Amino acid sequence: MPVTDTGLPAAMRSLAVALDSRHRTGVSTGQWRWRVRQQMAALRDALVAEAGNGDEGWTAAREGGMLRERNALLVRMGTLGPRVLEHPDPDAVHLDLQRLLADVGHHAQRLRNLAYDEVELELGGSE
Repeated sequence: MPVTDTGLPAAMRSLAVALDSRHRTGVSTGQWRWRVRQQMAALRDALVAEAGNGDEGWTAAREGGMLRERNALLVRMGTLGPRVLEHPDPDAVHLDLQRLLADVGHHAQRLRNLAYDEVELELGGSE
């Protein structure tokens, strides 16, 4: 049975695919803008769903930092959203979104690292 890909990784891949369609034959700039905007909404929803609980004592400060980082990414997305549909230079928007996607990827890696550290704590570490 195939594994379905969901959450933040799937949303990131979907946005990357939409961004890559920028110069494909048969895809107008308007279509590209609309696809990207839809995938940005999916990515935003996935980021919102990734919130930690902040209950874990020694990881609470890191989770707080992750929450601040996520909120900064959401603000950037909110700023870029209207630009996707309205900015006269779609290539500039494409570049900004590539940077955003890279930053979301770094955020996702830090989330995985935090989750790993929480599991390691529960299991007793590696000493």
